[in-house]
Amino acid sequence: MGVEGSVIFEKQPRENLRSVQSVISVEGLTRVFGQDPERALKLRRSGRSKDEIHEETGNTLALYNVSFEIVPGEIFVLMGLSGSGKSTLLRCINRLIEPTGGKILIGGRDIVSMDPEELRMVRRCKLGMIFQNFALLPHRTVLDNVTFGLEVQGIPEDERYQKGNELLRMVGLGDYGASMPIHLSGGMKQRVGLARALAGDPEILLMDEAFSALDPLIRREMQDELLDLQRRLNRTIIFVTHDLDEALKLGDRIALMRDGEIIQIGTPEEILTRPEDAYIERFVAGVDMTKVLSASDVMHHPGPVAQCTAGTKVALHLMKEHDVENVFVVGHERRFRGLVTFDDVLEAIRAGRELEEIVITDVPSVAPDATLSDIISLIVGGPYPVAVVDDRGRLRGFISQSAILGALARNGERSRAVA
Repeated sequence: MGVEGSVIFEKQPRENLRSVQSVISVEGLTRVFGQDPERALKLRRSGRSKDEIHEETGNTLALYNVSFEIVPGEIFVLMGLSGSGKSTLLRCINRLIEPTGGKILIGGRDIVSMDPEELRMVRRCKLGMIFQNFALLPHRTVLDNVTFGLEVQGIPEDERYQKGNELLRMVGLGDYGASMPIHLSGGMKQRVGLARALAGDPEILLMDEAFSALDPLIRREMQDELLDLQRRLNRTIIFVTHDLDEALKLGDRIALMRDGEIIQIGTPEEILTRPEDAYIERFVAGVDMTKVLSASDVMHHPGPVAQCTAGTKVALHLMKEHDVENVFVVGHERRFRGLVTFDDVLEAIRAGRELEEIVITDVPSVAPDATLSDIISLIVGGPYPVAVVDDRGRLRGFISQSAILGALARNGERSRAVA
């Protein structure tokens, strides 16, 4: 008897991002810096590279024919090395940089063709921007920085300060409203920037290398803070980074860029396990999959599950029917209780004992976002599979030793192939 099943991938909160109507649609976006963009584009269409175009014309082809869609509530990461065009792309989306060509549809309206007044309204109501260098006003208090946009909109002081204080509490700075920016650490300044971006209640957050200036420990804390806020607020976020680990941690999908073009768009698992060309293979070759893949990426479906109120004969029937040596036991609303084994159930039937009396409750369990590196020590040498349990205590799946070994084997094969 066994407990095997097919590996499933379930990193994203939405089963199919592409089935949802997009909130942002970018179509054929192009940006050329220089005096003769048409000549540069003609050379690119003829097959010339970005470097060759610059050498011949002095123009820089920052973006070329970029297209993608983003759905509501998605964290979409623009990833690439310096000069790949990711920050230029982000700044074209709110027209801090004017596109040379193409469309940027936000809520179905093309921001590229908007007049100045329409653009101001979109920036004010739909878009929030968070910069790498914090961009705080040094002569204003933290609270006044957070509420600056509301002040510009003419919101009364009491109303904007109430909202500002709520946002500061949300980002963990509830006691710092009267402080000046010079007295804050880098991480605290970025929290202020995040609160300020949220003050206008935007649908979309644009984050340009927002955490790259922070120390590694503070950077990880801010990543966790952003994910926590996203679970509560469910904003659409476009996040620019050159750090692959950051992209893998934050992104629902990643667009990997090179020389102003998108080379591949996919979930973190798709980027890691199915790179589309040799460049991306080299890019991801050094990633430790045990620190990237989560429990939900490799877990099996829980299979047959016995209610704790069911009889021992029901549990025995399930194990015989599905050819397994144990079944998980759940209570009300599928809340995880433990498991029972085939031998224990047989003995209980002979002794006339109830199922609840023989449930093994010290079965290891992890959250769906636990990494494989956290799970390995629980499962190696252990007698039972590891249960995957959500934050409400409900059983989501289980992880067997073979699932761990399979993930490690695929990682080894990928590394050898790249080498």
